[in-house]
Amino acid sequence: MRRTLSGKRAIVTGASGGIGKAIAKALAAAGAKVALAARTADKLAAVAAEIGGNALAVPADVTKPADRENLIRTTVAQFGGLDLLVNVAGVGAWGHFATSTEAINREVLEVNFFAPTELIRLAVPHLARGNQPAICNLTSMCGRRGMPAWPEYSASKFALVGLTEALRGEMARYDIDVVTIVPGLTASDLNRHLLRNDGKADIPYDKGMSPEYVAGRTVDAICRGKREILLGLEAKKILLINRFAPRLVDRLIARAVKKLYQKN
Repeated sequence: MRRTLSGKRAIVTGASGGIGKAIAKALAAAGAKVALAARTADKLAAVAAEIGGNALAVPADVTKPADRENLIRTTVAQFGGLDLLVNVAGVGAWGHFATSTEAINREVLEVNFFAPTELIRLAVPHLARGNQPAICNLTSMCGRRGMPAWPEYSASKFALVGLTEALRGEMARYDIDVVTIVPGLTASDLNRHLLRNDGKADIPYDKGMSPEYVAGRTVDAICRGKREILLGLEAKKILLINRFAPRLVDRLIARAVKKLYQKN
C-alpha cells in the first residue's frame, strides 16, 4: 500500500550511525516519530538530539530478549502504538570460512538474523493494530549471492531474505507490508566494526553508496509500498549475471580468489 509518514510511529535499529542513523533522520524529516535503538547510549542520545522532538532514544542490544522487550514496550508506551519497524542493525566478518570460528558464526547470525526475527515477533501484535503498518528489513546483495570472505554474513543475510519473503505472505492477513532492501557496497560503518578483518581483496568502501542515498531509497520504498528494491550498479550487474549465468559468476569469483592467494 502507498503510505504517508506524517504521524507514523517507527522503530529503527542500528540507529547510532551509518544507514540506521540516516533512515531515522529521513523518517523524522517526513514527520514520523522515531524510536532509535542501538547499544551505544551516548551516540544514540547525540542522534536523538540532532533529530529533535520526534526522536526517542532507547539504548538496546537487540540480541538480548530483555532489551528487545523493553524497546517495544517503551516505544508503544511513549508513542501510543507502532506502525513501522525497520531492522538495520548488523555486523560482519571479513575472512575465509576455513580460518573462522564457531563463535564468529554464531555472533553474526545472532545479530543479523535471530535478533530481527524475534523483534518482529514482538512487534507484530502492535503493528497489526497500527496505521498502514510495515516491516522493513535491510539485507544485502550477499543475501542474494553468497560472496567469498563473507561466509557468515552471506548466510545471515540469505536467512533474513528468506524470512522476509515468507513473512510477506503471512503478514497479508494483518495488512502489514513487508519490504526487503538489498543494497550493494555502501560507505557505512560496517567495515569499522568487523568481527575479523583479514580478507585479502581490496574493497573500496569509500566509493560505495552513501548511507543517505540508501536511506532515501528505503524511505521511498516504504512510502510506495514496494516489495523489494536492489540498490547499487555493481550489485545489480552481479545479480543480473548470476540470475542467468551462475556458473560464469562461480568461475570468475574462483579465479579471483585463486589469484589473490597465489601472491602468498
